[in-house]
Amino acid sequence: MLTKEPILIVGSGALAGLFAGRLGAAGVEVRMLAGWPAGLAALRGRGVILHEADGSQRTVAVQASDEPADFRGTRQALVLVKSWQTARAAQQLTACLAEDGLALTLQNGLGNREALAAELGMARVAVGATTTGATLLGPGEVRAGGAGVISLGEGESIEGIAEAFEQAGFEVQRTANVEGLLWSKLVVNAAINPLTAILGLPNGALLERETARELSAALAREVAAVAEALGIGLSFEDPATAAQEVARRTAANTSSMLQDVLRGAPTEVDAICGTVVRAGQRVGVATPINELMWKLVQAKVESVEGRDD
Repeated sequence: MLTKEPILIVGSGALAGLFAGRLGAAGVEVRMLAGWPAGLAALRGRGVILHEADGSQRTVAVQASDEPADFRGTRQALVLVKSWQTARAAQQLTACLAEDGLALTLQNGLGNREALAAELGMARVAVGATTTGATLLGPGEVRAGGAGVISLGEGESIEGIAEAFEQAGFEVQRTANVEGLLWSKLVVNAAINPLTAILGLPNGALLERETARELSAALAREVAAVAEALGIGLSFEDPATAAQEVARRTAANTSSMLQDVLRGAPTEVDAICGTVVRAGQRVGVATPINELMWKLVQAKVESVEGRDD
């Protein structure tokens, strides 16, 4: 049965718009806590415009605000801001998440769960990952970027929101290996996002260029080597093949990191490649290609003042 609880989406970017559009179309009452003024104005004025990969289009009304107090008593929240915005999102949620509420993060990178739990307590935070992509076309307007999967940790506390995802047409899978889930997503992020950001290519183009494909595979293997040294089991046997499959399924998608670079916004490269490098140093695993990508992406955007949305 579809959840009767409203879902608060924290964020107003590409993935936030994708989830808002699909959940709203499925009959879920969607609320959005948005900090980007242009996005907030668009959401209030006409809702989310969602362009699906098959060419169809829908407009979905949402309740949007930049005031956490407007959503006091929220029992289900979905955190979809950039990793560098997580601490702010956690503070906002302290003002509106119910004592028995739950905040689910599907963000890129590592450390988001801990940042949320520092303010909300671990009991009110759940973690998942998604390989679903979306491109921000403008304030409140997004285009779906191909098929993907939402992976969630097992537990009764997420059943309502998991059912809502399924009702909205998302493919959902569950796992008992939460750390493996996060590191498996990190493999994919590291193998795709920085390369597309530097080369200015959609995900699928990485598969069409031999050198890019080789670099992507090497990035994936470095992350997998660090995970192995940490004793973390991944959800696949071959990291390079897994990353290539995601790139294939989301071939037309512009990665979130490339979108950030194109609009001069801060990227999540520190939470992705930077995390890999730091973890590798702790366990004695060399990660030279992730370190190079980390520095190249930083160099590409470090002099540009980005937009905080």
